[in-house]
Amino acid sequence: MAAFEEMGVLPEIGKAIEEMDWLLPTDVQAEAIPLILGGGDVLMAAETGSGKTGAFCLPVIQIVWETLKQSGKQSGVSIKTSSESDPWALSMWDRSSATAITPDGKKCQSRDIKTWHGCRATKGVKNSGKYYFEATVTDEGLCRVGWSTPGAVLDLGTDKFGFGFGGTGKKSNNKQFDSYGECFGLHDTIGCWLDLDNLTIGFSKNGNYLGDAFKIPGNLKTSAFYPAVVLKNAEMVFNFGDSAFKFEIPKDFSAVSKASINQIELSQCNAPKTDSNIKKANNAPYAIIIEPSRELAEQTFNQIKKFKKYIKEPHIKDLLVVGGFSIKDQILALSSGVDIIVATPGRLEDLISGGHLSLSQCRFYILDEADGLLKQRYTKLIDSLHEKMPKISNDGKRLQMIVCSATLHDFEVKKLASRLMHFPTWVDLKGEDSVPETVHHVVVTVDSQKDTSWTSLKTPIPTDGVHDKDNVRALNTSEALSQGIKLLKGEYCVRAINKYKMDKAIIFCRTKLDCDNLEKYFKQLGSYYTCCTLHGSRNVNDRRMNLEKFKNGEIKFLICTDVAARGIDVNGLPFMINMTLPDDKTNYVHRIGRVGRAERMGLAISFVASIPEKVWYHGEWCPSRGQRCSNTALTTNKGCCIWYNEPQYLGEIEDHLNITIQQVGPEINIPMNEFDGKVVYGKKKANNGPTYNNHYDQLLSTINELTKLETKAQYIYLHMINN
Repeated sequence: MAAFEEMGVLPEIGKAIEEMDWLLPTDVQAEAIPLILGGGDVLMAAETGSGKTGAFCLPVIQIVWETLKQSGKQSGVSIKTSSESDPWALSMWDRSSATAITPDGKKCQSRDIKTWHGCRATKGVKNSGKYYFEATVTDEGLCRVGWSTPGAVLDLGTDKFGFGFGGTGKKSNNKQFDSYGECFGLHDTIGCWLDLDNLTIGFSKNGNYLGDAFKIPGNLKTSAFYPAVVLKNAEMVFNFGDSAFKFEIPKDFSAVSKASINQIELSQCNAPKTDSNIKKANNAPYAIIIEPSRELAEQTFNQIKKFKKYIKEPHIKDLLVVGGFSIKDQILALSSGVDIIVATPGRLEDLISGGHLSLSQCRFYILDEADGLLKQRYTKLIDSLHEKMPKISNDGKRLQMIVCSATLHDFEVKKLASRLMHFPTWVDLKGEDSVPETVHHVVVTVDSQKDTSWTSLKTPIPTDGVHDKDNVRALNTSEALSQGIKLLKGEYCVRAINKYKMDKAIIFCRTKLDCDNLEKYFKQLGSYYTCCTLHGSRNVNDRRMNLEKFKNGEIKFLICTDVAARGIDVNGLPFMINMTLPDDKTNYVHRIGRVGRAERMGLAISFVASIPEKVWYHGEWCPSRGQRCSNTALTTNKGCCIWYNEPQYLGEIEDHLNITIQQVGPEINIPMNEFDGKVVYGKKKANNGPTYNNHYDQLLSTINELTKLETKAQYIYLHMINN
């Protein structure tokens, strides 16, 4: 508990953590929790089972509770507005939604590569005087910097009220882009000059004045002028004169920060428009956590309940928003009040579009297993929700975004982060995809040409029916050998279970039909092979019940599709079997990551056909999208089948992980190695050294040794002074 409290975690949360036997934070928790508590956006990349859920849930629960407690002390919301004496800065409120600004207001950034996004300073100058500020380009991209009046649009230089100078060497006002000076880019410093006495605006590049750019119209003579910028996938740092400028300026000019009070005008956008008695709507949560599947959402939701067990006065209201449950019950719960929502995308979108859930108070936007969400094509929804969330809350707090996954190095995840996040900090304790040392993973080659036992099986596994219209009697045809692969995989699966006396394993199949067929096969074999399935066609109650049965040890084998590949946490799981390799190489890491968690050793076995196997592949062209489909023709002939090339997928997985996976024969004899004889799968290594229940036990032997040395040193000292 003390270790978590040292990071700033509430004692009430620490007490709940202690009851869960979390003595010390994991690496990802130690890195991420202080960052989130400090108000930053965080990208988390870490191995599965590393504690990512706790890393974002703990600080979010704490901040939500503190927000509730603070709002309970006030009848309304107090907003701190800017004053003339405050330092000059870029405004958190007077900006485009995709413009990120650092807390000190000196750096701005936009990662949108298609659209310009701008912002203005919190203060402007007016009446008379000559003023100057500097802006330095700190990242590649397009930018335009200059001066803007209060009525100007944020896209600087595209209306009559803004005056800009862009990196292309063009000056602009009222959409009139004319050549001026020269181009500028990374590391260049642009000086912005405003002469209110002579009504001129000019610019300099790296200390070289480029000449007067604009004559200020007479109708703007009494207007205030604000430092302004507009960016497209770029970043700039501003100096308003609080520190020394990079380049010298004439004595008759002064930094904008030195303007006298009667020459300063405060921006009218320096605080959100709000009623002094505004209150949080019941259906407006402070935090939204999005998960790619119902199982993951339920798992995160249950963790939150454990973490907030001792948090009282005020209570945090949480709600699980997933499909498979009555939407009327969820609407009723929302109307009664909610602070944290854990949701899957579909149901969340339904509630928001129906007006039952408001994003007006959202403080945290959290995407768990972000690569999984993007692969399910939720990019537009993620962007849309972000657009609707306030970037600054009514109490002046900035929206925090947390993105986490076991594979953050996905290109689409990186694009999302650069587009939506605000100067995120990477907590990358994983690097590129890799297999933990606690996982022993092997490939079993399935060759129906060499092993012909499939031709005489007494109790074969039911197959998927793709060869029902093919000639499989001639044993040397591609279709017959493919059928043999399917039959042998069922046999090899049972062989592996028996050989390693597996009493708890997750078995991954490629399709829902394959899952159902393996379940039927196990039930034919007898009572030892207790099992259930977990896939998209089972209703939510069945899926939850099956997962709980597996976790509780009521059944030995959980047969599933990739719906369970991400984040399903089963303590001490010793074995995992891939009946077929996934076609997505990153899913291999997710699948085998079900074992070897929390320092416990695990064995992952993958069956890989030596020749192509004919399988179902239902696309948009399939009228039933796979429901009782009987079109066994290949997709090249307008059918719903393809030839699945597992050796190719194995090669892609090995290239991705930069390793060669150990291959074993059909007897599944795993050679002697560091795993064999030294560990029990599902348990911690016996040679890892002693385990400790607490810090006292862990340090006791060292303390005793230090005590002996201290006593010996004192005796030697006394002997020396007496002699």
